[in-house]
Amino acid sequence: MNNFKRLFATTVTTVCLMLADIQLAHADEIENLLRLQAQDGFVQAVGHQDSESQSISGSDADDLIKSAMGLLGVAYRYGGSSVRTGFDCSGFMQHIFKNSMQINLPRTSAQQAKMGVHVNRSDLQPGDMVFFRTMGKGRISHVGLYIGNNRFIHAPRTGKNIEITSLSNKYWNSKYAFGRRVKKNDPSRFLN
Repeated sequence: MNNFKRLFATTVTTVCLMLADIQLAHADEIENLLRLQAQDGFVQAVGHQDSESQSISGSDADDLIKSAMGLLGVAYRYGGSSVRTGFDCSGFMQHIFKNSMQINLPRTSAQQAKMGVHVNRSDLQPGDMVFFRTMGKGRISHVGLYIGNNRFIHAPRTGKNIEITSLSNKYWNSKYAFGRRVKKNDPSRFLN
């Protein structure tokens, strides 16, 4: 049976690596498969429920990021919620979640910060929303989409365009509040 587990894990890993070559596999899924294979517990882990099961599916995250990247360079506009007029941060998030996952987010970043489930900064995955307190320690006042590698895409402020920024950027690092994960068909998004 142990040989079967190894053969199965190796086969799945090989298929995922082949798919990665044609950009169909999600890098996080390949990394997780390799980690599981190394632990020699792949077959047992398939049915195991852990924090990984809370992640956005690879295709949903890819769709969100593709939608967001397609808007790079669109102008920031306070209160904006369309490509034609420009976007503010929460309008941008509403647009990409609606177009990619058919999820209707609330209008403001403070309201969006109540959606889904809390995610620690160390557990952020592509497709998670990242929130900031740009107006002091009180309320949430900015949101962006985490795209991986410690970077997020957002509509920053008047006079700027939608851009990719590092979470390590001195300003954004100091304003970071938390992450949230909203999944398609997740009943928790209706309970907050």
